[in-house]
Order: sequence, then structure tokens, then C-alpha cells
Amino acid sequence: MQAPSVGGVMLPRGNGQTVRLSRGASLTDFAEKINANPASLVGVMMNLGEMVTATQSVSDETLKLLADEMNFVLEIVSPEEEDRELLESFSIEFGEDEGGEEMLVSRPPVVTVMGHVDHGKTRLLDAIRKTNVVAGEAGGITQHIGAYQVATEVNGEERAITFIDTPGHEAFTAMRARGAKSTDIAILVVAANDGVMPQTIEALNHAKAADVPIVVAVNKIDVEGADPTKVRGQLTEFGLVAEEYGGDTMFVDISARQGLNIEQLLEAVVLTADASLDLRANPEQDAQGIAIEAHLDKGRGAVATVLVQRGTLRVGDTMVAGDAYGRVRAMLDDKGENVEEATPSTPVLVLGLTNVPGAGDNFLVVDEDRTARQIAEKRAARERNAAFAKRTRRVSLEDLDQVLKAGLVQDLNIIIKGDASGSVEALESSLLQLDVGDEVDIRVLHRGVGAVTESDIDLAMGSDAIVIGFNVRAAGRAAQMAEREGVDVRYYSVIYQAIEEIEAALKGMLKPEYEEVELGTAEIREVFRSSKLGNIAGVLIRSGEVKRNTKARLIRDGKVIAESLNIEGLRRFKDDVTEIREGFEGGINLGNFNDIKIDDVIATYEMREKPRG
Repeated sequence: MQAPSVGGVMLPRGNGQTVRLSRGASLTDFAEKINANPASLVGVMMNLGEMVTATQSVSDETLKLLADEMNFVLEIVSPEEEDRELLESFSIEFGEDEGGEEMLVSRPPVVTVMGHVDHGKTRLLDAIRKTNVVAGEAGGITQHIGAYQVATEVNGEERAITFIDTPGHEAFTAMRARGAKSTDIAILVVAANDGVMPQTIEALNHAKAADVPIVVAVNKIDVEGADPTKVRGQLTEFGLVAEEYGGDTMFVDISARQGLNIEQLLEAVVLTADASLDLRANPEQDAQGIAIEAHLDKGRGAVATVLVQRGTLRVGDTMVAGDAYGRVRAMLDDKGENVEEATPSTPVLVLGLTNVPGAGDNFLVVDEDRTARQIAEKRAARERNAAFAKRTRRVSLEDLDQVLKAGLVQDLNIIIKGDASGSVEALESSLLQLDVGDEVDIRVLHRGVGAVTESDIDLAMGSDAIVIGFNVRAAGRAAQMAEREGVDVRYYSVIYQAIEEIEAALKGMLKPEYEEVELGTAEIREVFRSSKLGNIAGVLIRSGEVKRNTKARLIRDGKVIAESLNIEGLRRFKDDVTEIREGFEGGINLGNFNDIKIDDVIATYEMREKPRG
């Protein structure tokens, strides 16, 4: 098979050779890998009916199309793999304990509380921490991931347990999945009166995918209709068999509201950890771990809750978390007190980062500020390219002229600002999953943590975007600027309220759809000829009603003879009327159309706008 040529220039043929590219790569990146001229690849794409520039980030599908055409095998490098390669280039080993067995010391288990919404996850954490989190939550839904450390006594020895509090609403599925990956043990909370619910199964699947042991907390045993035995039976179907039934899963019946059996639950967590996990880490190496949550604090700047997984994090260390970096200015524990260092499995609030990392981003400590900046910048560039590729609409040459005709495809442009990166990310992913048909598309132009600023309003003005503030408001002159320029800024504190309103706005952007509604049928009994009006049908209305100025079609022997006729005249005896109902006789004039015969049927209809479901 001959290699493709563009403008007489022969292009290299892959012969099944593998090309590795990162998500959001451009044709220039592809050209470098195969030693070709980027302009010639633009030509190949044009031949394939795709309009792509040489430096534009393109989607995985577009890259695959090009690779297939040139007989290369495309391998898209996952962000995790790319990150590992990036760190290896700086001689950093992420995710591994340095040194031998003798360097490893015991660390507390990290626990995630999962389960269906309203089954009492937050109240359980509340009972464990003896603080009130529920009261401060909009709509009773946990909006952010937090992390807390508690102590319990097992066999006369005090043991620490770290809890990661993952939100319960389904929009936070991505964050909850990350929560499970950063965890050692999952507590599955199931209400004794409700039993297993859809999110219970979802949470269970996350825990199984992350391969973590599960302890089941059967909550609300004090509520009417509570049946802990039924819960044990239901969970047996999903492979969780209680110890009392001969299985290896510990079930503890609790009441978070009354604080019943909380100590027994903590003991079950420690015993499960001791029985099935080897929880050790090297506290002497440079710290590594995960950013659980992050937000922008008015007085303190970017603040991130991080969980140290190995090594010890100290004040003054230079760290990189996702595409943020900086020197640790201060650290606070879960009680708000300053600490100088954090050992493995300890969650702390870190101050001093340049910007807000994403929930679930890995963090690591490096020797030099310059190394930290380079890693952060490369990560940011990778994120940006992937986002551009995801946002790019594929337009082929065939439908380019249609797309350019205004209105065939509409975009609802959105800018999202929120109080924490996890919430912003969850809201973005929920909005991008909204689907109301092919005519309207959502584009998230920008998302960030912090108040709505003037630059957000500028961007919204230039792109007719709606600005969403999630638990944040417009800062400084941004509010007046938005009002003056007519930019739509909407504020929300509960995630599904935002989703519902945006979905309604999307449906409002759709062009109205019309459906045909039959009004009535009339059978022609007689044909009258008029020199002034042409042929007039003497009819009997068989069904419904016939109205003047509506559309009609003529049916003869079951076949449609004429379409889109108009009922121009309607008479009963000598009077002009606007409608004739079923069972009555009258005269119908179809305007210029005169080909009517006895026994023909005139069917009338109108087009009505269909409500969007």
C-alpha cells in the first residue's frame, strides 16, 4: 500500500509502528514523533474532511483517524503514566517507600465513610468527632471532602484512625472514587430502616474497585421499622457476608444520632486493618500523598487539605500538588492548631501554595523551588491541552457550511467559580453530562476557585457566557460590572439546584418542535360549482371539528391526493362560520384547489408546539 502524499510530498508510512502521544496533543506533536512536516499532516486531515490547524489540541478520535490513515498505531498516554514519566525525568519515584523493611513503621488506617444519601454518614462522623458538621451544610448535603483523625482504645492500647469524609450526593461520584483510592478501609453506612439503596451499591463498587476491606455500619437501629438482619441478608447478595454468618465482613449495629456502639465500630476498623492489611510507611523520606480538598481563603490564600501517605511533611518544605506548588508556610491539624510536621496517615491543612490544586491531585516534596515550578508548569500545560481537546467541536468539511449558518448548533457557554476545587469539578462534570439533544452543547470556558472577579466578567462578555458562583459571590467591582454589561451571574449553594436551572436554560435554547394535531374530518356529499369561488364541497363532519383558516389534506380512496390545502371558506346554510362540529353539515371552500369529488375526505389539522420533556 502506497504512503499518502499531499501536494506531491510523500509522507512516512507507519507499517504498524506505535506512536505514543499525550491527551490533547497537536498535529505538530504527531509530526515530531514520525519525523514529518506538520503542514503536510494538516493536508492529510483536510483530505479526511477535518479542519485542524497544526498547533491546535485535538481530540483522541482525531489523532486516531490520522494514525489509522498513515498506518500507525496510536497509544494515548494516560495522565497518570505521563505524570510518572514526568517525575522520573526529575529522578523522583512517586508512590513508593524508600529504603528497606527496617525503615518502615506502623501507620494509622485511613478510612472513608460511604453509603446512600441520608443514611447518616455525616451524622456518624459527627458522632465520632463530637462536632456538628451537618448544621453548616446547604441542603444537608456534604459539599466538600474533609479529613479528621480520632483516637480509640483497642486491647488497652490507644490507636489513631484517619477519616476521609467523602460527599454523598451522586454528583460527587468522581470525588468519591478518588476518596476510595486514597483509603485503606471503607465504612459502608446502611440505614436499618431503608436497607440497600442505589448509592449503597455504587459506594460498594467503588470500594471493591479500590480493593479495600469493608466494615458495615448498620445505622438508625433506634428508628421504627429498623431491621438490621434484613440489611445483612441484602448485602450477602453483593458478596459481603457477616462474620456471624460465617463470612469475613464485620457488621456493627449503631445509632449515630444516639451515639450507640460508636466505640465498637472504631474497634472493628482497627481489627479489620490488623487482620487484612500491612499498614506501614517510611516516615524518614520526603513526604508524598494526596490533596483531599482545596479552597481559596480570603486571608490565607490557597489552602489545601492534604493526606500524607509516606514520609514526613514539615513546615518550610517545597511541595508540588497537581499544578500548584509552593513552600509550606504553615500547617494546621483538624482541630485548627498549628503543627510543625505531619507523619504518614496524618491529614493537615497546608498554607503557601501558589494556586488551588484539584481534589485528588498527588502531592510530593522536592528539594528545590525551581524543580517544583517546572513540574507544576508541565502538569498545567498537560491539563490545558487535554481541556482544549475535550472542548474542541469536530467539524467536517461536509457540514462546515451548515454549522456556519447561525443557529444550527448553539453553545451555552459557562464560567464556574466555587469555594473549593472538589465542588467546582463535581459541578462541571455534572453539567457536561446534561444531554438535551444534538442542537445545544455546553462549553465550560473557565473554572476556578474563589470569588467571581472582573476578569471572569470580561471573559463572559466576550463569549456570551453565564457565570455560576457556587458558594461564592462577585468580589469588588465585579458585581457592578456584571450589572452594567448585562452579564448573567447566578449564585447557588446546592449542586442539584444549579444542574436543574442550567438544564431548563438549555431546553429554552432549543428550537421549538412542532407536531401535527388532527382537528376533524369531513366527508364530501355534494360538489357545488360557483363562478366566483370555484368548487365548493358540501360536507358532513365525521369527527372532531373543522375550523376556518386551518390546514387540510384531501384523501381519495384512502390515498392522499393533495397536501397543505387551506380551509379558506366555511358556511352553514347561508352564514359564514368559523367552525363546524361533528355531526353537522356545511360547505367548505379550499381556495384555488378545485379537484374535489363526492366521497373524498377532507382531513384538517394544525401544527402545535411540542413541550420539551
